[in-house]
Amino acid sequence: MYAVRKSDGKAFTPNSESVCRIEAGNTNDYLIEDRLIEEFLKGIEPKYNASVKKLAAGNVTAECVYVLAGFASYVMTCSPAGMRIHAASLKATLESSARALDAAGAFAPPPESLGGANLTELLRDGKLEFKVDPKYPQAIGIANILKMTSLLGNCAWDILLNSHDDASFFTSDYPIAIEDSGDPRPVNSIVPLTPTLAVRIQPDPSRERSAPDFTFPNFSFRVRDISRPEAVAINQLIVQCAEDVVFYRDDHAWVRRFVSKHGTLGIETVSQEFQTPKGFLLLARQRIVRRRELPP
Repeated sequence: MYAVRKSDGKAFTPNSESVCRIEAGNTNDYLIEDRLIEEFLKGIEPKYNASVKKLAAGNVTAECVYVLAGFASYVMTCSPAGMRIHAASLKATLESSARALDAAGAFAPPPESLGGANLTELLRDGKLEFKVDPKYPQAIGIANILKMTSLLGNCAWDILLNSHDDASFFTSDYPIAIEDSGDPRPVNSIVPLTPTLAVRIQPDPSRERSAPDFTFPNFSFRVRDISRPEAVAINQLIVQCAEDVVFYRDDHAWVRRFVSKHGTLGIETVSQEFQTPKGFLLLARQRIVRRRELPP
């Protein structure tokens, strides 16, 4: 396995344990059972390899869907990038709520030490900001991970087979690439599973309020042998959505140049606030944007 960092372009050859494990990363003190996610993973990790093989062969069972949807849910919830992305959504919600309460006169007049500026003005000028502990959105995600697994599993999946040895799939420290779905709210998720296999999960917003159903009655799939340009386009998204480190199987000369070209982008939460007759509507979406600097 080869790796290259987006932040400085340095390449190295890690083993999986040195780059895929964070000490106590799954421990969350906001939960009564601080290692609750480990119980969930007992039904995911031991069955992962077999599920990937079944998917590649087109032998897709409910267990296979559960395992791979559960893997994607875990990455979205517990990875450092996932926690950062969801913390940004919570921060945007806090700021929107604070402005709405300020407009409604819910706060006392600001003290003179703040120059007489109200809360809305302080937020606007960057003199006041909310800080969200990334472990808090992780706790929310863990508490809802079965619902998220059901939501991802009850979608349409494209099983993407890549036979192009000179353009095999990359993966990264955040192995979930996002792709415009054509809907203003959700995005497609592309999950690289092996150098020759990935899945595109196409969201179904109508099921967001549905009870979890692990028989996956709304699941459908199609198997596609993708072209080389499609493989390159997916690798481009994987690089853009990586938090910092991109992994690849084959050390082709073009890979580092490719990562350097596309590595200045990343996933961020983009929020828009709309005024409604009853108040405000906040729309937070994940988007690939150019970043001034990589997260620490």
